[in-house]
Amino acid sequence: MTDQSPIDMISPFRSALSAAGFLGEVETDTALRSAMSTDNSVYQIMPDLIVAPVDAADLVRLAAVLDTPPFLTLPVTARGGGTGTNGQSLNRGVIVDLRRHMNRLMGVNTQEGWADVEPGIVLDDLNDRLRPTGWFFAPETSTSSRCTIGGMVSTDASGKGSRIYGKTSDNIIGIELARAEGLLSSMESPPGWAVAMLARAETAARTGRAAFIAHTPRLNRRFTGYDLERACPPEGGFEWWRLFLGSEGTLGLISRIRVRLRRIEAGKRLIVVGFDSFRNALAAATPLIAADPTAVEVMDERVQAIAESAGILRRLPRTLQSLPGQKIAYVFVEINGDDPALLDLRVNHCRQIVAGLPGAGATHVAADLDEIRDLWAIRSAGVGLLGKVDGPARPVAFVEDCVVPPENLPAFVDEFLAVLTRHDLGFGIYGHVDVGCLHIRPALNIDADADREKLVAVSDAVFALTRKYGGIFWGEHGKGVRGAYLRDWIGAEAYGALQGVKAAFDPAGRFNPGKLVSPRDDIMGISTTPFRPFNAPDGDPLTRAFRCNGNAQCLSYSEKTPMCPSFKATADLRHSPKGRADALRAWHVAKRSGAVSPEMEADLLGVLDGCLGCKACASSCPVQVDIPTMRSAFYADYFARHPRGIADQLTLLAERSSPAIAAFSPLLRPVWPFLARLGGALVGSVDLPGRIAPRPPADLCLSEAELQRGSLPDGTVILVQDWFTALFDPDLLADFVAGFSALGLHPRLLEMLPAGKAAQTMGDMVRFRRMATRLNARLQLAGRTGRPLIGMDPAFVMQLRQDYPKAGIHPPAVQLPQEFLAAEMAAGRIAARPRKSGKVRIMSHCTEATGVANAPALWKEVFAGLGITAEAPATGCCGMAGLFGHQTRHQTVSRKLFDMSWRRHTEDETPLAATGFSCRCQTGRLSGRSPRHPLGLLAQALAG
Repeated sequence: MTDQSPIDMISPFRSALSAAGFLGEVETDTALRSAMSTDNSVYQIMPDLIVAPVDAADLVRLAAVLDTPPFLTLPVTARGGGTGTNGQSLNRGVIVDLRRHMNRLMGVNTQEGWADVEPGIVLDDLNDRLRPTGWFFAPETSTSSRCTIGGMVSTDASGKGSRIYGKTSDNIIGIELARAEGLLSSMESPPGWAVAMLARAETAARTGRAAFIAHTPRLNRRFTGYDLERACPPEGGFEWWRLFLGSEGTLGLISRIRVRLRRIEAGKRLIVVGFDSFRNALAAATPLIAADPTAVEVMDERVQAIAESAGILRRLPRTLQSLPGQKIAYVFVEINGDDPALLDLRVNHCRQIVAGLPGAGATHVAADLDEIRDLWAIRSAGVGLLGKVDGPARPVAFVEDCVVPPENLPAFVDEFLAVLTRHDLGFGIYGHVDVGCLHIRPALNIDADADREKLVAVSDAVFALTRKYGGIFWGEHGKGVRGAYLRDWIGAEAYGALQGVKAAFDPAGRFNPGKLVSPRDDIMGISTTPFRPFNAPDGDPLTRAFRCNGNAQCLSYSEKTPMCPSFKATADLRHSPKGRADALRAWHVAKRSGAVSPEMEADLLGVLDGCLGCKACASSCPVQVDIPTMRSAFYADYFARHPRGIADQLTLLAERSSPAIAAFSPLLRPVWPFLARLGGALVGSVDLPGRIAPRPPADLCLSEAELQRGSLPDGTVILVQDWFTALFDPDLLADFVAGFSALGLHPRLLEMLPAGKAAQTMGDMVRFRRMATRLNARLQLAGRTGRPLIGMDPAFVMQLRQDYPKAGIHPPAVQLPQEFLAAEMAAGRIAARPRKSGKVRIMSHCTEATGVANAPALWKEVFAGLGITAEAPATGCCGMAGLFGHQTRHQTVSRKLFDMSWRRHTEDETPLAATGFSCRCQTGRLSGRSPRHPLGLLAQALAG
């Protein structure tokens, strides 16, 4: 490599790509570069440029430009889902984002059982597309909702079920490379330009094959990455593509992958057993293998306690739930098969084995696929929950995927834990005991020099232990910067052969440089690679940005999961909670050192503007990386130094003036359509509400005197409005009054006071607190009547529950209508029956569905209690989210989100309800249907 900095090459490189006809994005945005500088590890390396090719031809264009003299030393690193635990895809120079566009299923051969995919397709996405064919791609990772097939190939990823299905490398048939000369496919004869290159690689591989075999244990979780053994079969030939499996992008750019598929087995059972100690749970692994399970996994008492405190274990069957203070280690055993009788025999055999195991307690067998999926999700949740541990030291993935022969596992774990005890480190354990792989995450404060020294000492000790017990240091998650141990592991002779392979495919050493293999002395070290900042100062409003550990649940591909809508619409990492947290953290660090640039703040403003404020991250993220709250903190700082735009000023004025606007609604109603169009033009918005609500009937409104008396008749429910629905949704009040009245209740309306949502969102924290304090006083007065307070819009209720307490304001309980009604039915106080039966469809506001997990189910329960069938499909965000969907600059994202998740549910004649005002507006403007609030449909059914 030359001494020329990669950043000096960026401007001419961009120009060269443009001249070559590169079709994808080429970006130096500081927020995007910050997002690409981290993964699920403790490391951080800032790249210089991000490119996102659209297809294989674009990759060839990229490779061709890289192969021209000015750029021969420019580092190039491919990136998929970015879920690596050891910096696998972090580097300087150019990052190639393969997930954004290259995520297609290219073809499926159902006769031979294979599929061709682009490297950026997500594992769960692939299997969802394959499911109708009866086939699936077997490796099952805990990050399956966001890891890509290309990333799995690069790290040779593994996971649940690998004893039967093997690792990723056992399920790949071939690959295609994009090089400057064109495409090189292992499924076809090599073109002339590749012959000499492949010959050099074969010579190097065959020279070191014997030494490679001598240094690699014979395990299920075999050592891969530059796999000289399988690349050079003893019977002859050269399967060059096998060298790339586990090579972590150090040999070149993969453009297509042919994956081997397996038949979906018809039957599935999951047996969950509670043990009195982790030691007994661990010892159960070897006996249970006699039942021929697909997988045996464990979760130790520490992870159980964290999951318990997070409420996750409430989803377990009651018999498996712990008593207060009780510690339980769980074992999960999955058994699959096509023969029902044989499947039952294997399940019974497993139960007989469990009955004789020391420490075994309650046992539950699940046969329903949905229940099995939910139970496995509990085990998988342990990965993210470990990052939720409070305090500056948190569990870190750096020695967590060691593999030893299962019979050596108990002794290995004893010595492993002794190492941690010597260093006074806490930890959590989970993993795949059937193949001898346990995930042990010691808790470290990476900001502290002493803990960085412990990271090195523990790594050295555990590396030695794996060798002592005949295991592998990197059994599941790839090597990354832990590749620093590779030379010692494989031996000088074999490592020299790996260098020869590297030189054949990458003579300049520019692909993911510093990882695994290099002709130079520049391999990254576990303590010399830059670490990401781990903690913010105590009480800092951006603390959660530092707590983001890159687990990346926010990058789930599925349109049915609410987190994160802006990422789902763009596939752009900067428009995700992880990306925004990275950008906020980078800004915070730069601000403290006085290095913030106008460019950095402009880029940060851009990514924060794309956030819909749905708050799904505040509840769905394992560590509650609450982007809207941190956005407010940034805006408060920024707008203390810069003037606000006219749109923000008008919105803030409308919110704090909303009581006056409501008071003058009779005068404003005739001219409101004109005012809405004028306001939209001034603030850059479309489809603003074209009508204003009339004043509510006087006898519906609670008077000050009634509130001061503190006594209201039995059956009274107090309705609490937010300012937006009070002004612009007259039908909502009518539906609430009709619904509650039809059930024999007496709704009364509390005076509308703004909650400060707009002020809070825009960082006007002084006015937010002023409005929140005033509203809280009114709610406290209403609460003293003893009558239930019912919020009329779910986003408003969630603001009271989530944001007010964070601001030190604690209002009385304000319930969602379905929470109140379900409780009343359970108590036997509501038993009305409809005169008209049928089916309805209820669409939930995404903030509600993530903030109250059973909110949609409660509506189904309420309607079922009245004899009405209600369906509540799982959906993501509708794309409106307050003012977001009205703003002209957000129309593409807003409409795409509606099309992705909501549109298909509006296209039949089923009566439709939506709980949120935003959702009803969006559905009305984009589908032509006008959904009611569920209470409106309920009232209609009861009226006959």
